[in-house]
Order: sequence, then C-alpha cells, then structure tokens
Amino acid sequence: MGDQKRPLQPGEAAPGFALAAANFDGTVSFADLRGHPFLIGFFRGLHCPFCRRQLERLASVEPTLRAAGVETVAVINTPVERARLYFRHRPTPITLLCDPDCRTHRAYGVPHAEFLPDGSRERPEWPYAATMAQFQAVRINPTGELPEPLHPMEANTILNAKDRFELTEADHAIFANHATQLVGHFLVNANGTIGWARIEALDEPNNLSVFPTAAEIIAAAGSLGH
Repeated sequence: MGDQKRPLQPGEAAPGFALAAANFDGTVSFADLRGHPFLIGFFRGLHCPFCRRQLERLASVEPTLRAAGVETVAVINTPVERARLYFRHRPTPITLLCDPDCRTHRAYGVPHAEFLPDGSRERPEWPYAATMAQFQAVRINPTGELPEPLHPMEANTILNAKDRFELTEADHAIFANHATQLVGHFLVNANGTIGWARIEALDEPNNLSVFPTAAEIIAAAGSLGH
C-alpha cells in the first residue's frame, strides 16, 4: 500500500486494503467490498471526541445508505483490542476497521499535518508544511458544544471530560504518534473508483473537526453511479 501524498480525487482508483474489524471477529478487505458502492471514512483514534461524534452520525445515516445500496465503513486509528473493548459496549451498524499505523489513511492521501522547524525559510502550506504558530492560533467549536471557540487540544480535553471518556495507555500512545492526522471521507463506486471525497480542514486549520453532515453524505451517495 503506497503513501499517497495528496488526497485521492473522484475518478481515481481506490487502493486495496485488509484490516481487522472492531465490531466482529475477522478482517475486511477491499475485495470484500468491491462490486457495490461504499462510503469509507478515515478517522483519528478513539481519543478524538469529534471523531466519536462523527461515527455516531454515520451510524444514524447508515440505514439510509444501506437502503440505497451503499455500505458504510469507518477506519479508526486505534489498536483492534482497544477498539473491540470500546465498541462491545457501544454497538454500531457501521463496518468498523482498525488501522493503528494510519497506513490506509496514507494510501488514500488523507493528510497528517507536518510542522516546519523553527526558523525555516520554507513557505507554509497547510497542512503539509505548517508552522507551529499557525496551529497554536487555531480556534474551533464545530459542534457548538463549547462555550466559545477553543484550541483543538483544549476542546478535546473538555469534550472527553463531558463524555466521561478516559484515555487508556493505548489511546495515549496513538495520540502521541498521530495527533496531527486529519480525517477523510470517500464514496467508492461499484467499479472501485472514487466518486466523491471530502478532507477535513484541507483549506485552513480553523476548519479542523468540521466533517460532512448527514445530508451532504446522503446527497453525494444519491449522485453516485452504482
């Protein structure tokens, strides 16, 4: 599986994968899904409260997509043992896969923000060559749950406390290694090509954790050529 620098675009071939499932035993591969359209979302780990909320949103839209012949798949950046423990108590109709190394995220070109060293003369290009000052200035409140727009790390802390979500050692390790991973949603046609793509905050960092709405996903699925 190659490391795709830029996000895949409609018309391009979707890469293959085989990942362990979190909500049932076994693995799911691209070959298992090919032949009918599917929505696949690539997320940060369970440590991200915004990603957990988006997984719930996808679960709510899953029946509509299924009725339209579109399967719903999510790939989370969490070890499978940790994910299975979490989702044992929070069942979801989504096919939930685990990629703790973000290799599939990379194959689909979902960026992870990289920071320029202090004093670098390279021109910043979010998110591929960002400055730490650029990131420190970010303020978000995408779900309206915060009292005011806050820095993403502060927002995470507040929402995890609100959710009574306690990070495990596995969550802390994933956060340490992949804290700047972005999120991407792709609709894949029955023939295995990308039909629609949305990448989190690709334009600017203040759009971090702004994900497609249920209505956007349903509309995009309705326009797919099956």
